[in-house]
Amino acid sequence: MEVGGDDPAILANAAYALAYFGEDIGAMIALVDRALALNPSFARGWHISGVLRVYAGQPDIAIEHAEISLRLSPRARVGWALFTIGAAHFYARRFNEAVPKLLLAMQEDPSLPNPYRYLAACYAHMGRFDEAREIFEQLQAVTAVAIPDLAYLRNAEHRELYLSGLRLAAGGAT
Repeated sequence: MEVGGDDPAILANAAYALAYFGEDIGAMIALVDRALALNPSFARGWHISGVLRVYAGQPDIAIEHAEISLRLSPRARVGWALFTIGAAHFYARRFNEAVPKLLLAMQEDPSLPNPYRYLAACYAHMGRFDEAREIFEQLQAVTAVAIPDLAYLRNAEHRELYLSGLRLAAGGAT
């Protein structure tokens, strides 16, 4: 970061990496906000800001920032932005709104495990257990890590919502 100075890409990418590995989430949000102040048209910066808001337990801001990233760069890794929006709707307990975003994210990149995880948890919390188990089985074909470490999620209630949904979807399959 010292060498990068005021390069918005370096600031945003550093904020993303450091937030994931447990640095102070408020400081990392401030860092990505600084990147966006330097370049308000930086689509990846808006996407990273959305991801960090998910980590921080701010789903509505996460959706807003991910949608800005999509408007600024409609073709760049759309699945990642849709996943972020789906995850944010999941944490806001708007499961019906999360499902289509997660399905689209899975369709764009079937090798990305997180949309499967969130979709399985969504279906489980919606009481759609057969679909939850089916998606969980698909997840297991994509990755050996069905239930990941969730330390990056700072909101304990969100962590438990996600874990309980995955456990229900697993139905003893883990």
